[in-house]
Formats: sequence, structure tokens, C-alpha cells
Amino acid sequence: MILNDVKKIFLILSKLIKIKDLRKKVLIIIILLFVFRITANIPIPGIDIKRIKSFIEENQFLGLLNIFLGNTLSNFSIAMLGLGPYITAIIILQLLTLIFPNLKQLYYEGGEEGRKKFNQYGRILTFPLAIIQGYGFLTFLRSQGILIYQNQIDLIKDLIIIGAGSIFLMWIGELITEQKLGNGISFLIFAGIVVNIPQTIFISLETFSLEQLNSYLIFVFIALLVILFVIYFTEAERKIPISYVKRVRGMRIYGGAQTYLPLKVNQAGVIPIIFAIAILTFPQTLFYIFKSANIEFLAYLFSKIVYLIENSIIFGILYFLLVFGFTYFYTLITFEPYEIANNLQKNGAFIPGLKPGKETGDFLKKIVYRTTFAGGMFLALIAIIPFILQAITKIKFLTIGGTSVLIVVSVVIETLKTIENEIEIREYSV
Repeated sequence: MILNDVKKIFLILSKLIKIKDLRKKVLIIIILLFVFRITANIPIPGIDIKRIKSFIEENQFLGLLNIFLGNTLSNFSIAMLGLGPYITAIIILQLLTLIFPNLKQLYYEGGEEGRKKFNQYGRILTFPLAIIQGYGFLTFLRSQGILIYQNQIDLIKDLIIIGAGSIFLMWIGELITEQKLGNGISFLIFAGIVVNIPQTIFISLETFSLEQLNSYLIFVFIALLVILFVIYFTEAERKIPISYVKRVRGMRIYGGAQTYLPLKVNQAGVIPIIFAIAILTFPQTLFYIFKSANIEFLAYLFSKIVYLIENSIIFGILYFLLVFGFTYFYTLITFEPYEIANNLQKNGAFIPGLKPGKETGDFLKKIVYRTTFAGGMFLALIAIIPFILQAITKIKFLTIGGTSVLIVVSVVIETLKTIENEIEIREYSV
């Protein structure tokens, strides 16, 4: 089975090389990822990078955040916040659709133009959020004695650089998405994880001792299980049988075919994990903002929240619950069972034993609730696996934890599927 999959991948890649426009799209994505990695390694001037790196490595929470930002945080680069502000902006807007009917109508019923306008709001909100998050993080580093600013002008200058860096990465992500071979955000996070794996392995081998052999063997065994688990759930789907009504036109009979509607168990992909990380980082940002502004009550309140989050057990529980909750939230706002039911009815298709329309929509909604529960549990367990592994093996190996594996595997599988579909469309049209 594995050999067949490898052969299939090589076949897809060989066909890809022969198709000019697809080859061009892949080349553009590679160039944009290269630009991203250059940006991630350009530090803000006048900063002691070694001191910041060691501080972030010692902080488990910041270490996990740094992975998602593609090491831009530990490098204290001009794009140190990565796509964090943009992701936070999208989360805020999607939550606001639950409060404001006009925004909800724009997102769900506005069609392509409505989505474009909604995304534009996200872009506009990204810069002020980058300034707020950047100010919070710089204030945090100042409170630890790692950063020293002689005057406010230097602080404002760095904040403008950080805000511009986030906008630049957002633009790169959108350029990647425009190639229609995958999601730009996922690609950038994927690149940040992959580029850091060799360094992590090298450091682990450098510090390896025979006393740790059993721990390493346990880790490798669990890591392989996680990879298999991720691949299985990424590919898993619930197949709903679909039949087409027979129609007579002239002397010919059309329809009557049998097919199925695939509903992925993990429809939300890695988005809930990304959302959860963004939410967990926000209280710390607000704490240092309120502290620097001398708003004592709010500073005290958020200091308690940050203290709770920094506890490994509480962080793991909150991480688990947020990932599970966002899986439901994201799936339910992106998957429209009644719209799918109406489309099936318009095309003369139906689910055997169910009436077209509302009854079919109710059935699809029920199925999605069940599959989303399994998908949410899967994502939540994958998210906390790094902490479980470290507790068992005592090895700090966050970079290739369950979440990282999930992102890497998901991006690779989805990209290969998209490329395969594009190849099939071109072969069919020829």
C-alpha cells in the first residue's frame, strides 16, 4: 500500500512537470516561501537575538507559539508576529457574525463579492491588531529586562516595523492562496515547521546519551503512531449514498446513476488549532498593555489568567477544549447542509429513503454533528500530544509534535490532491 502511494506521488509529480501553468504555479509558491523564510530571518536592528532565543526556548508556551510563527518570534524578525494578527482578525470577524446580522448576511449570503468584502475587513483589522500584539510582546520583554528602549520613538519605530511585517506576510499568504493549490496560511506555517525540523533533530542527537535511549525509543514509536493516526483521520470520510432521478428525453434515458457524497471527518483541517493558539496568546498581550497603561484592575485580572495559562496542565486542558470547540464552530460556519440539500434537489439527486429539501438537510446536519465530534476529538488529542510525550519521555521535542505532524501531513495531502484534480481537469479537457 505504501509502495503504491509512493508510485502515485511520483506519477503526479512527473505529470506536473509536463504541464506549464501548473509548473509555473508551483514555482511561484516556492519563490514566495523562500521570500517568507528570508523575511523570517531579518532581525529588528539593535536587539540581542541570543538572549531572546534562550528566553523563548525556556518558555514552553512561547516555544509552541514560535513554531506556528515559523521561528519569526525567536529570530525577533521584522515579521516576528507572523500571521498571528491576521488570524486573530478573522477569528474576531467570524465571532462578530454571531452578533451582527448584517455581517453574517455579508459572509453567508453575499456570494464571492461578500466574501471579498469580509476578507477586506480582516486585512484592515490586521494592522491595528499587529500594533496591539507587538506592543504587548515588547512590553513583556521589557519587563523581563531583555529589551531596553531609551525613548518612545524607538518603541514606535519597532511597532511600525512589526505591523508592516505582518501585513507583508499576509500579502504573501494571499498570493499563495491565489495560485489555487492550497491555503496560503497553512503553507507558511508548514514552511516554518519543516525548516526547523533538521535543527531540532541535530540538537537532540548532539545532547543524546545512552541513558535516554528508552525515552527516545518510546518517543519514536509514539511519533510513528501519531503520523499513521494523522494520515488516517486526514483521509477519513463518511460516504453518503446519492441517487439521481431518471429522466426521459426523446428516446434516451438520463440519470439513475448511483454515487456518494463524501463528508470528511476532519473538515476543519488545522484551522481550529491555529485559532486556539491565537486565542491563548491574547490574554498575555492584554495583560502587558493594561500593565503599561497603569489600568490596575484589568492588569490584575489578566495577570491571573496568564498565570493559569502558563501552568502546563491548565494550558493543556484549555488547549484541548478550545481546539474541540473551534472545530465545531469552524465546521458549522463553513458547511451548509441545507444549501447542499437544495443543490442536490436542483440537480435531480436525492439520498435514498429521504425526501429532498429540508429532510435531507436535517439528515446531513445530524451526520456532520457526529463526524465533527470525532474530528474535534482527533484534533484536540493531536494538539496536546507534545505535552503528553514530554511528560513520558522527558524530551523537549515540540517541533515534531502531533500538531506539527498534522499540519505537515495535511498540507502535503491536500496539495497533492489539488494538483491531481488540476491534472485530471486538463487531461479531460484535452
